[in-house]
Amino acid sequence: MTGHRIFTTSFASIYPHYVAKAERKGHDRAEVDEVIRWLTGYDEAGLAEVLADGWDMETFFARAPRFNPNAALITGVICGHRVEEIEDPLMQRIRYLDKLVDEVARGKKMSSILRGSSPAPRR
Repeated sequence: MTGHRIFTTSFASIYPHYVAKAERKGHDRAEVDEVIRWLTGYDEAGLAEVLADGWDMETFFARAPRFNPNAALITGVICGHRVEEIEDPLMQRIRYLDKLVDEVARGKKMSSILRGSSPAPRR
């Protein structure tokens, strides 16, 4: 079975859209980076490497240093689908990230976005 084309899309090509979405609503790149680090465990250097090397979404999530166990607490609708009901694990992880970026753009408090846990280290 062939995966969805988003799986082979480079993270670097999607990342500017995440940032632009947040910025349109008065938020910034630092907030987007914070939710990415929280979800995946990448630090600033690791995220910069991902962006520079052009990893696709599948590789981005497969190599995530520490996918946050609290990601299962992310619920709600994104792109017409409830994230907690998405069966494909990779698509679910992509939609978790989409949902977190949406929450940043909507101005939700960071402590709520991060499901009550601390932000990931910046290093």
